[in-house]
Amino acid sequence: MARKDTAQDSENPGRLKQIGLTYKMTRRADRWIGWVISGVGLGTFAVVLGIGFLIGHPIYLGILGFLVALLTTAIVFGRRAERAAFSQMEGQAGAAAAVLENVRRGIVFTPAVAVNKSQDVVHRAVGKCGVVLVGEGNPNRVKGLIAAEKRRMNRVVSDVPVHDVIVGKGEGQVELKKLRSTILKFPRVLAGPRVTEVNDRLRAMGDLMSNMPLPKGPMPKGMRMPKGNAQRRGR
Repeated sequence: MARKDTAQDSENPGRLKQIGLTYKMTRRADRWIGWVISGVGLGTFAVVLGIGFLIGHPIYLGILGFLVALLTTAIVFGRRAERAAFSQMEGQAGAAAAVLENVRRGIVFTPAVAVNKSQDVVHRAVGKCGVVLVGEGNPNRVKGLIAAEKRRMNRVVSDVPVHDVIVGKGEGQVELKKLRSTILKFPRVLAGPRVTEVNDRLRAMGDLMSNMPLPKGPMPKGMRMPKGNAQRRGR
């Protein structure tokens, strides 16, 4: 029991520190975050407590109001923190990869299956909806990369639906903050075992990641791809 209590005590400071860091990060993009979550918390508590006075149970409703206020504040803070994170990641190379890594829910993600020398990149996600190719970079060049990757995949998974998404704010593109929901909305047509089979067949083709380790998340600015791999993928 003593070991368990010690482990829990050591985790709590870490969680509090993480919340503090998240708040600081959010405040850089959303300067009103402190006022917003304070207003939401106090407002929720006041409403529930007021109901308690009206029905003659201020103590019980006061306790309930405190718990509801904490929950409401956490939800609002989480959503605004997520929005702030997306706004800071928007436009950075590799931002889509950072989002795709956290999709989960039956999605198998492979980053940078195609890259050119201009750092336009295509990522691949395989799930019950089939294959999703996600491109980020210059739209015109990314379309060419996606088309080339589709032709390459067609040799081994011609019977599987392939969706393509280009991340951006232009016409026909998907904003970074909507990427996850867009992928999860595609119709589910494959069973679990079939998803594994398709992903294994695609990985057997080989991809850029098997030749070069790339950092997770947004790529550092100024990073250049090896000429051989970049030219082969950019064709």
